[in-house]
Amino acid sequence: MIVAHNRIPALSSPMPKTQATANTSHADSADSGFAYSQDRFRELVDEVLAEAKRLGASDAGAEVSEGCGLSVSVRRGALENVERNRDKSLGISVYLGQRRGNASTSDFSAQALKDTVRAAFDIARFTAEDPVAGLPDADDLSLDPSTRPALDLFHPWAIDAQAAAEMAMRCEAAAFDTDKRITNSEGAAVSAQQSHFVAGNSRGFRGGYASSRHSVSVAPIAGRGAGMQRDAWYSSMRDAADLAAPEAIGRYAAERALSRLKSRKVKTAEVPVLFESTVAAGLLGALVQATSGGALYRKASFLLDSLGKPVLASHVDVNEDPHERKGKGSAPFDDEGVKTQARSVVEAGVLQGYFLSTYSARKLGMRTTGHAGGSHNLHMTSRLTAPGDDLKTMLRRLGRGLFVTELMGQGVNYVTGDYSRGASGYWVENGEIAFPVHEVTIAGSLPQMFQDIVGIGTDAYTLGAKTVGSILLSRMKLAGS
Repeated sequence: MIVAHNRIPALSSPMPKTQATANTSHADSADSGFAYSQDRFRELVDEVLAEAKRLGASDAGAEVSEGCGLSVSVRRGALENVERNRDKSLGISVYLGQRRGNASTSDFSAQALKDTVRAAFDIARFTAEDPVAGLPDADDLSLDPSTRPALDLFHPWAIDAQAAAEMAMRCEAAAFDTDKRITNSEGAAVSAQQSHFVAGNSRGFRGGYASSRHSVSVAPIAGRGAGMQRDAWYSSMRDAADLAAPEAIGRYAAERALSRLKSRKVKTAEVPVLFESTVAAGLLGALVQATSGGALYRKASFLLDSLGKPVLASHVDVNEDPHERKGKGSAPFDDEGVKTQARSVVEAGVLQGYFLSTYSARKLGMRTTGHAGGSHNLHMTSRLTAPGDDLKTMLRRLGRGLFVTELMGQGVNYVTGDYSRGASGYWVENGEIAFPVHEVTIAGSLPQMFQDIVGIGTDAYTLGAKTVGSILLSRMKLAGS
């Protein structure tokens, strides 16, 4: 696909998959790449919980984990870095009534484990009581392994450093080959990572599983001198066989960089703003942050007491499914062993549920929602979206305004909802991209921005555990020249 310098490639364009193969063996198998088996991890958890009980703990919870992987980066066709990582850890929380102590170690010897439990016990002895401290209630725990769904999260990638370097070089070379105006590169990288864990507590919970995460990325630079523009693209999947082809990643990253050449400033105005799907996930992230238990009980949220009230435009829904196969936010239970379940978070704009751990739920006088460790697979959609509402259609609906493709800075106040971010993207006239834009600031109030959502595109993009298409807001303040 050849793209003129003032056009951005359509994000909905499919990318061919890699030809890599992924080994889907269980974590306990000899070729998993792990030094410890799940059975050995269960033994370690049982040992430290028994030691905590022997010392006199009223309750205890423990988790043991191991991770390993390979990361390779290249720049301008030369190998830049090869890194192999392997780490392990065991952490334990000991409760003496409502006093809690935590300790961890990377030494799995018998004496080190005893010392770690003792350290957690001693911390608990001298810690002030917390009336809501404690393990989850047994009714909330995922106690029956047979009820846990198979989520297909573990796909170890049998790739060595040479093959990873060759793949990264193909990705970067494709970026350079796209156009002569691609003059430099910040490099390309390939990463293959996997981990597994087992957790347990004194109320009968035991559980663990293996997972993997692999990626290919590149960051080309277009133009020269003061007119240089950089952009990047990547593909990240549980299964290496699902990664986009490195050549496709390289070409697309180059097209994005090229489309930013000859950027201009625009005048200060109040205009409609279309958030590209890659940055629109940040708006969904703001909703999660504002409705998370920690922010709510600290009264550090602009959505206090919002349960059952409108928080988004009336046509917007947000659904959560922790049990998607290969999902980046999938989990059969949360970090405390609490059962996860699919639910409606926002229905027709009305908030149906918070994101609560056991501790934050008790602080609020509520029940855990299974979100110790964060949200799961979230999907934000609009009831007004039609099958043909792709990026081109969303640009036509924007009409005249700003199409945002990158945000800079941390100008979001979650207490007040004030929103101010540096932005770059494209000025749109008559539903068509006119020219690239840089050095502008967009500002608004998140509560009002949420109500001003007039459309969500079908060009859905998944960033971490959040999936959403491009989001059109009816108006925002734009500070330019």
